[in-house]
Amino acid sequence: MEAVQNEKGQISIHTENIFPIIKKFLYSDHEIFLRELVSNAVDATQKLRQLSSFGEFGAELGELKVTVTLNEEAKTITISDNGIGMTADEIKKYINQIAFSGASDFLEKYKDKTDEKGQIIGHFGLGFYSAFMVAEKVEIITRSYRDNAEPARWVCDGSTEFELTPAERAERGTDVVLHIAPDSEEFLDKTRLRGILDKYARFLPVAIEFDGQTINNTAPIWTKAPADLTDEDYKSFYRELYPMSEEPLFWIHLNVDYPFNLTGILYFPRVKNELRFQREKIQLYSRQVFITDEVKDVVPDFLMMLHGVIDSPDIPLNVSRSFLQADSNVKKINGYITRKVADKLNDLFNADRTAFEEKFDDIGLFIKYGILSDDKFWEKAKNFVLLKNTDGQYATPDEYREKIQANQTDKNDTLVLLYTSDRKQQDAYVASAVRRGYDVLLMDNVIDPHFINALEYKLEKVHFVRVDADTLDKLIDKGLSNESVLSEDDRTKVKEVFEQVLDNKTLTVSVEAQPTDELPVTITLPEFLRRMKDMSALSGEQSFYGNMPLGYNVVVNANHPLIGKLLAQTDADAQKSLAKQVYDLALLSQNMLTGADLTAFVKRTVETL
Repeated sequence: MEAVQNEKGQISIHTENIFPIIKKFLYSDHEIFLRELVSNAVDATQKLRQLSSFGEFGAELGELKVTVTLNEEAKTITISDNGIGMTADEIKKYINQIAFSGASDFLEKYKDKTDEKGQIIGHFGLGFYSAFMVAEKVEIITRSYRDNAEPARWVCDGSTEFELTPAERAERGTDVVLHIAPDSEEFLDKTRLRGILDKYARFLPVAIEFDGQTINNTAPIWTKAPADLTDEDYKSFYRELYPMSEEPLFWIHLNVDYPFNLTGILYFPRVKNELRFQREKIQLYSRQVFITDEVKDVVPDFLMMLHGVIDSPDIPLNVSRSFLQADSNVKKINGYITRKVADKLNDLFNADRTAFEEKFDDIGLFIKYGILSDDKFWEKAKNFVLLKNTDGQYATPDEYREKIQANQTDKNDTLVLLYTSDRKQQDAYVASAVRRGYDVLLMDNVIDPHFINALEYKLEKVHFVRVDADTLDKLIDKGLSNESVLSEDDRTKVKEVFEQVLDNKTLTVSVEAQPTDELPVTITLPEFLRRMKDMSALSGEQSFYGNMPLGYNVVVNANHPLIGKLLAQTDADAQKSLAKQVYDLALLSQNMLTGADLTAFVKRTVETL
């Protein structure tokens, strides 16, 4: 083996301004230097392990590990490995020629012997130079695994000049010594370094030692076969990822090797009834190196509330590994995850319907949002998405159609699904519908205004109507009408009294024949206008409907005894007082009577009693 010769020279680059470019533009966050250098050290170790498996390294491997050492007094950070090491010629080739990747060269050389799980991380050849973001001088002290290899030392101060000399090193491997620059002394802090290592190196496949402790899990459960794992293994890993979270509902183990490589575990957490994405919960890895927690292109939007990890070497990253790039594999992975989630939910539904129903209040938001955002998801989800009625009973859309078809089909042969979005506020309307033998759905999820629209589009001849959208006879119009006990003249008089009392142009008064057991006055809000306003509020966008004032209908029940009593009053003030009283009762039933109006109503009621 040729002895190391003293040598000085210039790094082979096309511009002398490469280091300022790397420091300012290549990496958005300077802490990335530790990820890159530790990953390189892991690569060197994994290469040696592979060479040993090929029979090209006959010595004992010993304990393979990477050590990160902080010397606050000397202001250095050292990343050491006992891996493959380098000769002086390899330093010239892999270090002095920027962007010539040692990992790529290694994979090319052994392409017939390695597979996609070869665990070689580096691809870009620029990772080493991230050291100059924080260091004013970088040393490499290395010895190749090859027999009789001479150790070598490489030094560079961040300019294009380097120095290569013989070195003292008895064992194979590499030390990268960073002499930290004054503007980066924040990294000369043990807690800061430990935090960076916990973030980027916690699942690297080689032991990472810092401050006398091994800080990583080299075999996270996503690298294992599902058959070798128990439920407790999955729950324990979830607690490791999210120590402050409740236990997950269930999980999906991802494992595919064609047409792309991907492993991972996605957990369904318990979520509240709110469409507020807790992003940065799914972590993206590439061969166990943490890359990012911004996975919006990889994971379907409706699953962004899931927790867990995804690991794929086939996800295209930019040169700094900081951002995803547009690629057909990303779309394929996105589609694969959607299918896997749909299949898992379908399996759970078919395996234990009762248990699935118990979980539905937690997972319904995922499913409904998925139906809204992905037509392919709907094709599977229509078999397990559930509608829940006010009695707490669940049914799929097909089951529910069969249940209510005979009683809730209108004169136009359209199936009318009655629902409430607020059981407490709309209780009087729900009770009225139930008395007529109608079934009422509970649609109080934050996403339900959009979900209702989607179901009307996807299901044949189906219309949703909230229970307070009209009088009961008109909610499900079967072409029948009640006979009025009042003459047309009397109905006109009643309407005039109410219009004088209300004196509000946003209210529309009508007098209609209804059953006597209905309220004397009902306040209704047209379905179309209210629904458009609800959806505008949910989307946070200003729109024509969002800015329109709500126009309520005041429907006076011509057949109610109190309206007959109102007509019988000879005193106009007595008529108005009674009209005001029954109108306030209608407001009270909707929780719309407040403040001074409520106080006046209570006083008037006491006087009447």
